Amino acid sequence: MSGRVVVVGSLNLDLVVSLDRMPDSGETVFGTAFEQHAGGKGLNQAVAAARLGIPVGMIGALGDDTAGEFLRSVMVDEGIDHAGVAAMPGTSGTAIIEVDTTGANRIVVISGANEKVTGEQVTAALGALGDVAVVLTQGEVPDDAVVAAMEAGRALGAITILNPAPARDYPSSIYEHCDYVIPNEHEAALITGLPTHTTADATAAARAIVRLGAGCVIVTRGSKGTSWATRSTTGTSGVFAVRAIDTVAAGDAFCGGLAAALAQGRTMTDALRFASATGALATTVAGAVPSLPRRSDVDALLASRD
Repeated sequence: MSGRVVVVGSLNLDLVVSLDRMPDSGETVFGTAFEQHAGGKGLNQAVAAARLGIPVGMIGALGDDTAGEFLRSVMVDEGIDHAGVAAMPGTSGTAIIEVDTTGANRIVVISGANEKVTGEQVTAALGALGDVAVVLTQGEVPDDAVVAAMEAGRALGAITILNPAPARDYPSSIYEHCDYVIPNEHEAALITGLPTHTTADATAAARAIVRLGAGCVIVTRGSKGTSWATRSTTGTSGVFAVRAIDTVAAGDAFCGGLAAALAQGRTMTDALRFASATGALATTVAGAVPSLPRRSDVDALLASRD
């Protein structure tokens, strides 16, 4: 029986515009479709883990608007414990997402209620949950909530994971409370000031974040796989070749997949492979939450490549 994955993070209503190509500055282009989906890095990662058959709890905040009602209903439908998601006056988080025909995306986030998540709320909500195996957080809630997630998770004896997205100047003390840090190439470059264009560069950036105190750093590199480092060793992992149509939430699927695998007690090598398969499958379906794969689909992809 797996322990619980608890995700501390954002919940957004995603407004997704499909278009042939991204507009240049000052240019107007026609879109080809418009859709609304549940999203936010926190909710994406929570749903990703839940669909992989892991008990999941969510800690965050929603506004008292129709978007908040919709996002809470998504958690109910996905079987996610949402007792730690506070109801706040005002609007829920919103993301405006552009996706072109190559699968590339641009995202603008309006934080809304996500800005109101506090460290005190996080610590209290985590303390009220039992059987916490993994605590996973990201950068779409305030710093004190992110720090509280890692500190309280460590105090509970859980595996702690920070996905530093978007990248910013996180408190330097946070890394010593992180068992895993999972930035993408862009985020790793911004955090360290180092280039991440090559495998050697990405590995050097991972090692630099380890020196800040993290136990293991995994730099995700899209179709180039991952580069990772611990205090004693480094390595890389490959990718699963799929026909990508939309990369939105692929990183979140990877993080949710890794958290789910670690909650099951898998080795790091096995967990990386499982997370890579989860992330790859998320690129084959449009949207954020709609793209997150089920456990049976991940198992099938893994079996096909054995």
